[in-house]
Amino acid sequence: MWEKVLSKVNKAVVFMDEPCAESLHWSGGAELLFAAGARNVKSFSSFEAGADNEPKAVFVVSTLLKGKTADILKDIVSLSSFRYCVVMTAVPHYLHMISEGVSGEMEGNVAFKRFEEKLCVWMGNAEYTAEVLYVPVHFTRASSQLLIAPAFADLFPLLDSDLTNINSKRPEKRRFSSLTDLDIHSVPNELQIKIRALASALNTLFELSNTREESFTVGHMSRLIAAELANHPQAKNRRKSSTHKASVVFVDRTLDLTGAVGHHGDSLVEKILSVLPPLPGHVTDVQVDMLELTHLQRIPEAQGVLAPGCLGQTQSAAARSLWETMLVTKQKEAVMEVRRQLVEVASKENLPIKMSLGRVTGEQLSSYAQLFRDSWSALENHCGLLQLALGTAQTLRHPTLAQWDACLAFERLLLQALGESDLADVLKQFLSLMRSGRGTEAGTESGSADFSVDELLLLLVYVYSLAQETQASGTQKEEKVEREIIGALTLLLTRQTTLSPLLLGITGVSSPEELTTERAHTALEHVFETLRSVGRAREHLKQLRSVYSASDGTHQAAYRPFIKQVLEEIFNPSRPECPDIEHASGGLTDLLKTGFSMFMKVNRPHPSDHPLLFLVIVGGVTASELRLIREVVSTHKAGSQVLVISTRLLKPADIPHLLFSTDRLSPDIGV
Repeated sequence: MWEKVLSKVNKAVVFMDEPCAESLHWSGGAELLFAAGARNVKSFSSFEAGADNEPKAVFVVSTLLKGKTADILKDIVSLSSFRYCVVMTAVPHYLHMISEGVSGEMEGNVAFKRFEEKLCVWMGNAEYTAEVLYVPVHFTRASSQLLIAPAFADLFPLLDSDLTNINSKRPEKRRFSSLTDLDIHSVPNELQIKIRALASALNTLFELSNTREESFTVGHMSRLIAAELANHPQAKNRRKSSTHKASVVFVDRTLDLTGAVGHHGDSLVEKILSVLPPLPGHVTDVQVDMLELTHLQRIPEAQGVLAPGCLGQTQSAAARSLWETMLVTKQKEAVMEVRRQLVEVASKENLPIKMSLGRVTGEQLSSYAQLFRDSWSALENHCGLLQLALGTAQTLRHPTLAQWDACLAFERLLLQALGESDLADVLKQFLSLMRSGRGTEAGTESGSADFSVDELLLLLVYVYSLAQETQASGTQKEEKVEREIIGALTLLLTRQTTLSPLLLGITGVSSPEELTTERAHTALEHVFETLRSVGRAREHLKQLRSVYSASDGTHQAAYRPFIKQVLEEIFNPSRPECPDIEHASGGLTDLLKTGFSMFMKVNRPHPSDHPLLFLVIVGGVTASELRLIREVVSTHKAGSQVLVISTRLLKPADIPHLLFSTDRLSPDIGV
């Protein structure tokens, strides 16, 4: 998908926004641009500009060419000496027209032509050259099984608490009673554009792969996206001419947040993503400290001297293969494979390695990696592999891993309590945690089982996503305990000397000094309103309502992943009709099928009809779920291929951010 960009970058300075940069990162990195002749690569920012000797610029953005995006473009172009500007946007022309209130596509790319004229004005000469093009660079391959879309990382399914905001702008008689009543025109313009942009990106993906899809949905947001895909201006012609058939199943993340926030003990990648610092500007990748591969001292002066390593390895086949293994195998197998590959390449390079058996430790992996630092050729040959090995080593010896285990232990305790108690009694366990002096920020540093406020919020999401499975308790009883928890959390919040990015986002303050008791209390009331909505997320489902298996005396209570249940329904040999997996490919053909089925037997479309299934998870997927999907497919239908498309690769801490400090109704569209 980057060929169109690469064809334009020769002798140009390239400016790129963060989602496009992340997409490129997993598709080959800046090396692709330089190999195609780019002179420089810079971030898309008003503080950047071209040099006097750089007459050509290429801009690659993931947003509409309006508002903030247009302002930044104007700033950069006005400060530079460009004579030739190419602007490439991942948002198609018809969405630019819709954003201006014009429905339907117009001949001649009117909006793009108008923007080309603006670029010439900003360059200072109408005779200079300006081009505006559509480039579909939203999706990028994070693994052979997973496509992610960084530009949609903050797109998250709506909850019934969002209806209040939607209804507040509607006349009383036209208000919605549930999310089922919503269509694309019912939601704010920003969300409409975001949903349509995702549907358009999917349509382009299916166009490039010559695919005719049959769509199915589980969840409200999924239904809206599938409907937009079905109604896409170019989808009809594509479906007529496409030769490959595939099923597409859209699933809302909010139908199961327990799996997304759970601290699974057997996923190495989830731990790496959680404990290592994020790569700046990226949603999925992390920074790996490369100091161990040098003789530099760990002193303040050495800070920032070395570029960090990362997980996204596209240059080395061996590193790509190791990343795939780390992503879909259990932690024990993954770390043993990291060690095996390190030993193998060290032996090939004739490095003095001493093989040791037994448990793999972070110290052991680091000592193996350090053998490479005195051999430049060995470093160069195996740089990708060494980055993954050091990322693993730094995670295994990270001090916060003890906290991960403490969260996992408490989740297991909650899981058992849920089957035996009502929600109010389960929530009381949080009160005892907070009142015993826990829940302090010191907890994460000390390595004890104290929980920070961020972790308490994670654990509350874990419980509320299972809330429907608890024994019924009186609403008054639940509300009383919730009020007590809000009070205890308010006290904790106002005592904090530093606030995490999540807490800053939830409270809307920029420093702890600004946080008043009243503001903290109001923010936490909103948090609990959202949590209650999470607890009702599966209420509209008829069959797949539970992700909990209660203890039966022989087996302990267990969590039953929603994705696993959906796939088991799809691949069930008896092909039962699941009322929760709704067929979504609308149109005349479906109406005719429905009509004929009244008189004769007509096979209704089923997700298992085709050997290829795209599983689109709206709101993110975890590494544990990728492994689970692979296991279910190999067990139930080995001949099938399931390709996962998702908005991001999740770590537990992403969910509170998406739930509590993201404006789901008005996502950022660059305007």
